[in-house]
Amino acid sequence: MAARIFQRPKNAMQSGRANTDRWILEFEPAEAKKPDPLTGWAGSGDTRQQVQLFFPDAVAATAYALKYGIAARIEQTPPRRLKIQAYADNFR
Repeated sequence: MAARIFQRPKNAMQSGRANTDRWILEFEPAEAKKPDPLTGWAGSGDTRQQVQLFFPDAVAATAYALKYGIAARIEQTPPRRLKIQAYADNFR
């Protein structure tokens, strides 16, 4: 049972940073998805893919994974790079 712990990045289409401070524990897929013969939708018998657990910080998520024997890897959040630009730069 493997999982990944990560922090949700900011949505590129919006300026707000709501829900980006929480850490998420998400299980990795145990089996590949296959098309349903009747509807053609992709699906699998692995129900753990539907579970997302939210934590206030990475330490709490790691402690939970250790407590329940989940092999988890932490994906660090990439640093935010701001492109400082003045309005006058549009006319150069």
